[in-house]
Amino acid sequence: MSQFPISSGRHRQWLRWLAGLLLLLTLTLTLALLLTQLPAREPTVLQTATLKVDDVERALQLARQHDPRHAIPGVVRTLRLTQREAELLINHAAARWRPSRWALRVDAGQLQLDGSIQLPNNPLGRWLNLSLRAHPTRGLPQLERVTLGPVSLPLPLVNWAFNRFAAAYGLDDARALTLVAVQTLRLRPQRLELVYAWGPDAPARMLTLLLPAQERQRLQVYAAQLAQVTATLPAQALSLSQLLPPMFELARRRSADGHDAASENRAALLVLGMVANGVGLGTLLPERAAELAARPIRLTLAGRHDSPQHFLVSATLAAGNGSPLADMIGLFKELSDARSGSGFSFNDMAANRAGTRLGVLAVGSPERLQQLLTTGLQEQDLLPDVSDLPEGMNETEFRRRFGAPGSPAYERLMSDIEGRLGSTSLGR
Repeated sequence: MSQFPISSGRHRQWLRWLAGLLLLLTLTLTLALLLTQLPAREPTVLQTATLKVDDVERALQLARQHDPRHAIPGVVRTLRLTQREAELLINHAAARWRPSRWALRVDAGQLQLDGSIQLPNNPLGRWLNLSLRAHPTRGLPQLERVTLGPVSLPLPLVNWAFNRFAAAYGLDDARALTLVAVQTLRLRPQRLELVYAWGPDAPARMLTLLLPAQERQRLQVYAAQLAQVTATLPAQALSLSQLLPPMFELARRRSADGHDAASENRAALLVLGMVANGVGLGTLLPERAAELAARPIRLTLAGRHDSPQHFLVSATLAAGNGSPLADMIGLFKELSDARSGSGFSFNDMAANRAGTRLGVLAVGSPERLQQLLTTGLQEQDLLPDVSDLPEGMNETEFRRRFGAPGSPAYERLMSDIEGRLGSTSLGR
């Protein structure tokens, strides 16, 4: 018999504590092993498809066709995407979250999505490789396998993680707000068909879904600032050079108070871009909609009403997505105009490039841009004189004079534009 007897209750408690300690140790060792195995030095997805002008044209066409503002609620619609289009969409959306590469493969019996997510400053490996496989059902495809590096993940754990991710990034708002009702996703060889219907409140809910509460509040601050500034100015067309300084002075003050400078710059550009393209401030300040509608804001740049549109759309795209997409959309717009609109304009291309440069600066050197824009600004600082550049060319005339984008004649003129932009105070 032991000299120090232990009661059966204390004995069971001690055993439970020991078992818990062993379980915790086992989980810790397992996690440590996984953390050393999961990161990889090389990505499994080596490269993805590059965006082309035709892809932008197709994306804008789909956006017009499936615009919720023009849809009848409850009417079933079908969105058809090729494998390439869906892959481009996935890569574009994922890039807003974290640098990554995604490859999609679709056939009638299976969908497979492979991804390589870049890890910041990880000594064990720069990439986290993910693979997801699903098979079709009468509704949405059913997950059948998910692997993270060499590890196959339990599907209940994957579903739990997805729900947490959706909640963190606001993706579950689509269900809560009855934005869209998805009936099925059909898998075809190298294409997908999404059968869905917009909800009755889809147009009003889109802004809520696309803009998290914090971002929406930030935009409202800049909308109020723009309304206040323009209320003291004559009710006439205003030069963009008059409005950028007070908007970026607010960005400078808020950045000094601890707000993220790049986010503040993006918000200032987005509010100005909305106004330039005919979206009233009442969209962000609904309680003042009637007052603001009675005093619309009209912007000009270099005496033109279309130049602020080109400049600010490109600036906003570059600040949010990077300059290649902004350049691509600007080029597509001009090629489209050459076919059926006002004609190809190198003047507009210059405004696009000037806006793109400013948008890149807005997130790349946010405090420097704030300083530049609040220390005195002339129109020539935003867009130098480009009135001598060719414009109004139809497709036949454009091809006769310049061939196609990328030709030596085209590149010489674009180099001339870049040289002019580089001579401005913002370009130096």
